[in-house]
Amino acid sequence: MPETKIELLSYGGWPNCYRLTNGAVEIIVTSDVGPRIIRYGFAGGRNVFVEFPHQLGQSGESWWVMRGGHRIWAAPEVIPDTYALDNGPVSATVKDGQISLLQPVEPETGLQKELTVELTADGARVTHRILNAGEKTRQLAPWAVSQMAPGGIGIATFPPRGCHEECLQPTNPLVMWAYTNFADKRWLFTNRYLILKQDSAEQSPQKAGLFNPNTRAAYLLGDELFIKRSQAKPKVPYADFQSSFQIFVNGDFLELETLGPLVDLLPGFSATHVEDWSLHRGVELDAVTEEELDRVVWPLLG
Repeated sequence: MPETKIELLSYGGWPNCYRLTNGAVEIIVTSDVGPRIIRYGFAGGRNVFVEFPHQLGQSGESWWVMRGGHRIWAAPEVIPDTYALDNGPVSATVKDGQISLLQPVEPETGLQKELTVELTADGARVTHRILNAGEKTRQLAPWAVSQMAPGGIGIATFPPRGCHEECLQPTNPLVMWAYTNFADKRWLFTNRYLILKQDSAEQSPQKAGLFNPNTRAAYLLGDELFIKRSQAKPKVPYADFQSSFQIFVNGDFLELETLGPLVDLLPGFSATHVEDWSLHRGVELDAVTEEELDRVVWPLLG
């Protein structure tokens, strides 16, 4: 595996950013706000994450700012806790080819969030950690949210399929929100895949969730395929009707979201959730069908 180089640089108007690269791919994080990963892509190529240019380089806002990129939240989504501000500087620690971004304790929640990022032989590993620094037990789940650039296709896999005679009991939930409309033309379902297209002409939001012990999701942007993987535990509780994965879209971006288990987090304890990422180029589908996804995408999902 090529050596990871980490350098301090300015990006998007933020002076204190760090670039991790092995010469093939690069990740850029900022310590001016967050913790946030603002870029992932092939070295010198496009960012697979969305960026909102008018929000880059800014900090200190008195309201929560989307900005783009990848972030850590705490599920379930509630106001105001979920939207605790992350508009100030974070502590960056570089060690052994990793960088950790640690925010101050959130005054709104008593939580402290941390992202640790490293490049691996297969792509990247992102560790999400939430510490309960408050005085009360908090029920929450680490929630890893990647905001993808517009114009692509989100792909998630269902757990292994079976036949009626052998599988009499349900195997996994498919979760809806009040605004979920499966008649929307951006949705496509096959036997093994849930597919959601990002279309900038369609502004209305859509969202769905599911549970899969081997959570796998991908985003095809042109001929570049971003994949995130995480492991889920079947016999423990998850937020949002047992969702280990959620997908969201509107006219500006698509989100691929994975969740860790729902825990009663005691004061002084932390919850951790790990995602593995990879990036592939030259990925082309002749059509968005089960057969094409099996041929092109499935072998890359691991």
